[in-house]
Amino acid sequence: MIPMDRLHQITQRFQYLEAAMSQGGASADIAKLAKEYSDLRPVVEQIAAYRQLLSDMDEAREMLSDPDMAELAEEEMPRLKAELPKAEAALQLALLPKDEADARPAMLEIRPGTGGDEAALFAGDLLRMYQRYAEARGWQFEIVEMQESELGGVKEAVIHIKGDNVFARLKYESGVHRVQRVPATESGGRIHTSAATVAVLPEAQDVDIQIDANDLRIDTMRASGAGGQHVNTTDSAVRITHLPTGIVVTSSEKSQHRNREKAMQVLKARLYDLERSRADSERSADRAAQVGSGDRSERIRTYNFPQGRMTDHRINLTLYRLDAVMQGDLDEIVDALTADAQARQMAEMGA
Repeated sequence: MIPMDRLHQITQRFQYLEAAMSQGGASADIAKLAKEYSDLRPVVEQIAAYRQLLSDMDEAREMLSDPDMAELAEEEMPRLKAELPKAEAALQLALLPKDEADARPAMLEIRPGTGGDEAALFAGDLLRMYQRYAEARGWQFEIVEMQESELGGVKEAVIHIKGDNVFARLKYESGVHRVQRVPATESGGRIHTSAATVAVLPEAQDVDIQIDANDLRIDTMRASGAGGQHVNTTDSAVRITHLPTGIVVTSSEKSQHRNREKAMQVLKARLYDLERSRADSERSADRAAQVGSGDRSERIRTYNFPQGRMTDHRINLTLYRLDAVMQGDLDEIVDALTADAQARQMAEMGA
């Protein structure tokens, strides 16, 4: 049962925000109010639809006692009763606590795990998979740092992705991705198992993380590509070390100024992710058991090429269309993971 007093409080807050915005004020205050107003609008719309349905049901019950209207009411009541569980479910979903980072851009980091050259090749396949997914959704996909292996695989890739709800759609991708296939380097046709790790971090805003310049060591160096060949001959690459945490980030484009900006962007995202993880651990001791815990050591998915199968182990989802998945067709997987996470939230809230 949805508590009506909570619905009343939310509606009152929405009306207050509406009135406050109409009165004007400092631009920073208005922006903050507008953000909360925008976040509450879909919730208030669901509340209005739910209340209207309850009102329609009350009206239909009253009509049952009217001989002239009873037949119409008897026809209407089954439809209204059938709509009630759907309206309650939609409202419960709207009332779930929102992750403030969902609407943000994200930093995607991909690194090979066990498996040597084959792991690096698979890391490259994952990079292309996410790039195609980003393109399909109209997102901006910008490579911040990439080191390639001699066989064309990826030793490390850091990508900045901008667009609508990027973190919300990618946050469940963090973890170990395992591949089972015959490597291109395997002459005997034997199936090998290797892995790559993926980390998805929400982009940090200036208000999230304050970095003391004294905590940083910034080095410049010559950018290099696969095989050690120099991309350019100037010391444009930037490496930033955050001394308190030991986090090291690099960026290797031609512009040293741009590299410094990008490296700081990645550093802030990693520090913000540390803060979020710490807060999650404090809120819930069993957080690691949930989908999307962000545990980088958790094996989340297997890509079996001989069988054309992709299995997500967290929700026991198996799809026999691996080719499409590797081409970036990830929406069915993302939607299933999101629905599972929402169901867990509802269970925790006793909904």
